[in-house]
Amino acid sequence: MPQQAADTIDLAGLVADLNSLLRLKTTVIGMKLFARAEDMEAIPKIRRPNAVHTTDQIVSMASRLGWTVGITGDDLVGNQCRAVIGLAPQDEKWLAGENYVGVWHGTAEDARKRQEALDVVPFGQYQALAVSPLASGRLDPPDICLVYATPGQMIILINGLQYTGYKKFEWGVVGETACADSWGRALKSGEPSLSLPCYAERRYGGVPDEEMLMALKPHHLAKAIEGMKALAKNGLRYPIPPYGIQSDVRAGMGVSYAKK
Repeated sequence: MPQQAADTIDLAGLVADLNSLLRLKTTVIGMKLFARAEDMEAIPKIRRPNAVHTTDQIVSMASRLGWTVGITGDDLVGNQCRAVIGLAPQDEKWLAGENYVGVWHGTAEDARKRQEALDVVPFGQYQALAVSPLASGRLDPPDICLVYATPGQMIILINGLQYTGYKKFEWGVVGETACADSWGRALKSGEPSLSLPCYAERRYGGVPDEEMLMALKPHHLAKAIEGMKALAKNGLRYPIPPYGIQSDVRAGMGVSYAKK
């Protein structure tokens, strides 16, 4: 599928198609970085926090509540959240990860290795970030889309991405600060990025146990949807029928169970 320019993609149409194909429970959202805070503040119906939050909470305001929310670094609770999205320097103090020693890691060496492994947006390019339901079109267009889905839904989405122009996807797991595996990596590299949401995302962002997160550019999402539509025509669609159950609608048989 030829790459579409982001500003020519029907974002509301993408969301409608995606929900039809995968029956998602969580709102698909967009995320966008801004070089100037004033440009973020000019977004229609933007909400600004009145207290400090984690980035996970800001993302959940869009994905769980349907809000359009904008932040600067001052709105975030610490440099870990700021640094992943390029709103704080990834300097020596940050790389040392002292706050994680004895909490998430047993030694200072382990904490540093984890910090060094994170995919982050380089510091100095951006002043603000916004999140919004993708179908609203308010980010015009977003840098990336965030799709929360179960493993069964996610593999069909990945199959759609691989339907044409096949490539093997290789993703990593940094552990805590897994937002670096999703929106951090996708914002930095521009590539589809799958993650297992970490403790903070589930504790503060309300991500259910059963959901994974895919961050990808709008044209990658459009490609995945075209692939999923082709798979559906071949009878390969979500939900995946359990083994042992056969259906033949054409014969009017409904659902029958295989004999043991």
